[in-house]
Amino acid sequence: MNPQPIPLETSRINKQPEAAKPPAPVVEPPPAPATPLTSAQLDLLRQQVIEALCSCFDPEIPVNIYELGLIYHIDLTPEGAVAIRMTLTSPACPAAGSLPGDVKARVQRVAGVTAVKVDVVWDPPWDKDRMSEAAKLQLGIDD
Repeated sequence: MNPQPIPLETSRINKQPEAAKPPAPVVEPPPAPATPLTSAQLDLLRQQVIEALCSCFDPEIPVNIYELGLIYHIDLTPEGAVAIRMTLTSPACPAAGSLPGDVKARVQRVAGVTAVKVDVVWDPPWDKDRMSEAAKLQLGIDD
């Protein structure tokens, strides 16, 4: 007598009770599109982004990066995305590896900001003329 092989799909070995099957994944609906910010809301958001930048310091200089003139441009979209163009005091700045990431993290925490992009640029090069009068006074720099 030759035993007939039992197909796996009908074998009791492969069958699992219905309760043992994993549940179907729950699919979340996509988020509703955000309402674009008004001009007044964008102005307020810009001020909050600047405040966040003012809490960011080059570790070697006791003046925030905004007053130092390291922030060249801040662009905001009505959707809350922020693009920042900044520089450092020099290409050899020891904070080059950490400062752009710190800027991004601080700005990302501002309520209403949906995305942050930080670009470090070297043109035009930074010089002390980019500093605010308050920063120059704090550092004892006379013009």
